[in-house]
Amino acid sequence: MTASGGPIRSIAMFLPQFHPIPENDRWWGSGFTEWTNVRAGAPRFPGHYQPHVPSTLGYYDLRDPSARAAQAALARQYGIHGFCYYHYWFNGKRLLETPLNEVLRTGEPDFPFCVCWANENWTRRWDGLDQEVLIAQTYSDEDSVAFIRALVPTFRDERYIRVNGRPLFLVYRTGLLPDPRRTTEIWREELHQAGVGDPYLVRVETGLHGPEPRPEELGFDAAMEFAPHWRKIGEHLHEVDGHPVPAAVR
Repeated sequence: MTASGGPIRSIAMFLPQFHPIPENDRWWGSGFTEWTNVRAGAPRFPGHYQPHVPSTLGYYDLRDPSARAAQAALARQYGIHGFCYYHYWFNGKRLLETPLNEVLRTGEPDFPFCVCWANENWTRRWDGLDQEVLIAQTYSDEDSVAFIRALVPTFRDERYIRVNGRPLFLVYRTGLLPDPRRTTEIWREELHQAGVGDPYLVRVETGLHGPEPRPEELGFDAAMEFAPHWRKIGEHLHEVDGHPVPAAVR
């Protein structure tokens, strides 16, 4: 990312679902993590490399501080400026919070970071929609206040990434906010009163739900392009290296 002509800083999105939690044990089975899905990968066509076996860091557990330190060291080695942790807040209930909590508590690793509110429902279909909801996201002014106040200690961390002195904060699905402008006004006022400063608010764009409004129309400062949804962008592959691609994976 860059702002006002400053240097480009590469920030890696950080999925924290590489450690077990009671909710995932209940919904998906004991010991479930993202590695469960990785190990279940199966080839769909000739030459398709599945499952992908992790190399340098192995099947790490994010409860382990040495795993978090190794991630930061590897990222630094390859020019990554910092991590953007997915942040899961459901009206005061947090999920997958342990890695970031430990980063804040211990001060390690000494590596820049920011957060992205992954503000969609958790569903059994992994699509964030309304079928078979496991835990739902609801919105209110009161929750907007509680949410941003809970993040104040995170924004105050010396390692927190800032843009021109402003704490960088991303929101994954601004289209789900009933009144984005009202929400951002609450956040800015609360952070001003807390002495944190004016946040640099970034909305994530996927193209999945049609044309995206300009960020300033919603009270945001900027937008970030996300990986396009595989059913929405690009032509379907019908063959790879001369081999037909099954319709199921097109």
